Amino acid sequence: MNVVALQALAPAPETAEKPAPATETLAEQIRRLQAEAKSLARSHVDALRLALIEVERLAEEIGAGGDVYPTGVRELARRFASETDTKVQALMAIVART
Repeated sequence: MNVVALQALAPAPETAEKPAPATETLAEQIRRLQAEAKSLARSHVDALRLALIEVERLAEEIGAGGDVYPTGVRELARRFASETDTKVQALMAIVART
């Protein structure tokens, strides 16, 4: 039998079987995880805000693009551009209240 096969049959070290002692209570862990989740949610909302700003920029470019773009696309892009700023402001107002 080779050494690798013997190592596979050997019992796991004693330290691997015992869980490490908890340094925080369950309540502390819950509070920490909730705070982390809220922070991640704020980051996610900020990513949405930045994406909407980019959509607004692109929509303005397409809306002003002239005859190169189909009429329906230009109209839709102009509408996106005019509505996106309001949506971003509403989003930020909601975030500010929470």
